[in-house]
Amino acid sequence: MRNLLTSVGCAAMLAVLGTLTLSSQTTGQDRGGVTAPPLVITAFNGGPEPAGWTSPKTPWGEPDLQGVWSSDDATFPVSRAGGRGGAPAPTGLYLSDEQWAARQKQIQQGVASGESAVGAFRGDFARRAFRQTSYIVDPPDGVQPQPLPAARGRAQNGDRGTFGDGPFNTFASDFTKYDRCITRGIWGSVVRVIYGNGNRIVQAPGMVAISYEMIHDTRVIYTDGRPHIGNGIRQYLGDSRGRWEGDTLVVETTNLTGETSIGANGNGLRHSDKMTMVERIRRVADNIVQYQLTVIDPETYPQPFTISIPLTPLDGGTLLPYECHEGNGAVKNALTGERAEERALAADLARGIIRPRRGVQDDGLGAGGFGGQARPRRGSPQAARGGGPGGRAGGPPPGGDQER
Repeated sequence: MRNLLTSVGCAAMLAVLGTLTLSSQTTGQDRGGVTAPPLVITAFNGGPEPAGWTSPKTPWGEPDLQGVWSSDDATFPVSRAGGRGGAPAPTGLYLSDEQWAARQKQIQQGVASGESAVGAFRGDFARRAFRQTSYIVDPPDGVQPQPLPAARGRAQNGDRGTFGDGPFNTFASDFTKYDRCITRGIWGSVVRVIYGNGNRIVQAPGMVAISYEMIHDTRVIYTDGRPHIGNGIRQYLGDSRGRWEGDTLVVETTNLTGETSIGANGNGLRHSDKMTMVERIRRVADNIVQYQLTVIDPETYPQPFTISIPLTPLDGGTLLPYECHEGNGAVKNALTGERAEERALAADLARGIIRPRRGVQDDGLGAGGFGGQARPRRGSPQAARGGGPGGRAGGPPPGGDQER
């Protein structure tokens, strides 16, 4: 009953929003002569779609995507990479039988560990294994294109925020939008991290809304044919317009700000405000939605690239509250640590000791998510031996799946 009331309330809210009129802008799927690729369905591990299954429909006749979905089961890396011990990178989109058996065992170990875990920290875990080797399905080699040299030239300290070494002096410029509890962007809200991977989809006639569990963003996507808003209006999540192609929802997003990034939790080098995104979302089974996202940003990347992953039901079926500001110790601790280091530098200098500033990650617990491992201080014996962290905030270690 609670979920029913929530869906009815959201649908009523969306119906009210649908009465708003918006200014026009040229629309279309193609941007700069680029067309996003068709949907790549990976949910069936390279096999065919089940025969005889038909997509459910809403009472008004549109494909029904509604539910509370999650990327928790998408445990593979964004880009195809080699395994531990120098193992070569997979050459295709799917694991071999031997590799898949190892991943299935790994997932079951994660389930056993997660269900028996005791403590205050919430770490979500996968319950099913997929054969997919990378989020990236295009380019075919499964590797995300690297930013252009000109794009790297606009990098700032604040692009990594508490995932980096600072310095941390101002709230506005030295921290990411994620650090500041504003947004993770579209990419950062979908790609799996260590918790908060829920995506709730509700529908009403002429519109679809997607709510993200972490940073509690909600996008309203109109499917009634209205044009994009004016080009002078820019938003962190852009302006999204959708249309139905059979059972697939195709969404084009424009009007982005250039203040979010393509990376874990929306951190990393910021994309340009010329970027557009094309999403393809289709329910392919009762318990699976295939989600695909194409990034088109010729000012940042040499070519477009596309991820496609299966979304599966979120454990518990409810997006949990995300009191970000109330529990935001990252910003406070980074600023406090920076001031403490300034005092320590001054004290050392007074004793005739001249040394470089230490970053907040040095000898720490990995603020910002260095896999929960301390990062050795630069120049220390541990660093000389090549010690260091795994992936960031639930991202994959350098040579393996995210569950490791």
